[in-house]
Amino acid sequence: MKYPVILVHGIVIKDFLFIKAFGKIENKLRKEGYLVFTSKTDGFGTIEHNASILKMQIEKILDKYQVDKVNIIAHSKGGLDSKYMIKHLNMEDKVASLTTLCTPHKGSKIADNILKLPNWIIKFLAFWINLFYRICKDKKPNCIEVAKQLSTINSIEEETICFSNKVYCQSYSTTLKKSRDDFIMGIPLIFSKKFENDLSDGLVSKESSKFENYRGDCINESISHSEIIDYSLSKKKREKVRKFYIDLCKELETKGF
Repeated sequence: MKYPVILVHGIVIKDFLFIKAFGKIENKLRKEGYLVFTSKTDGFGTIEHNASILKMQIEKILDKYQVDKVNIIAHSKGGLDSKYMIKHLNMEDKVASLTTLCTPHKGSKIADNILKLPNWIIKFLAFWINLFYRICKDKKPNCIEVAKQLSTINSIEEETICFSNKVYCQSYSTTLKKSRDDFIMGIPLIFSKKFENDLSDGLVSKESSKFENYRGDCINESISHSEIIDYSLSKKKREKVRKFYIDLCKELETKGF
């Protein structure tokens, strides 16, 4: 592969101690011979804040390995952080490709409904979430602002139509078909079905996942928002998810990236 790969995580799950934002995917890709890194962004940082962190990390990679660009594979909100960085932080010439997985490009109705909770509940939850993520080494957690940025009201739909003529962009979704298919995402899927008139991965609808060259579902079976980053998988699903990332990198390689 011509350029390194950086895996950009979304909210909640980040590299911390023994927890890895993308499970064993980074290691699997390295064994295939790819130069791979995982983003050091905050678990509950705003889009602007995380984009700045991501830019600094990428520039260090470019300088250390003497390469011109990177390939970004971004999950969930990580796709929004990456888009902001590319478009607003002068990084179009330093990113060869952007692949988003289950990113809420058009917002999340679950976020909309969280913001409808009584203000005291939101502030109470935000205090403890922000405190926990400070302990987990977030530099500037701000979960209320993150929820607002993930809402459908604040999504920037025009950027899903024409984003950049310098960066190859593509997107994928996943579909969680039944709540019992994933213990973690099964509960939010119930709410997603109530709020969305669309299929979803438990958190993000298929329609919201579409961005530039939409490639459909990563895997043609029931896969949740968290399973696609190598969490809570059966052995059969685990092999397919990891193969997806390997095949994705091979495809980017054939495109000259």
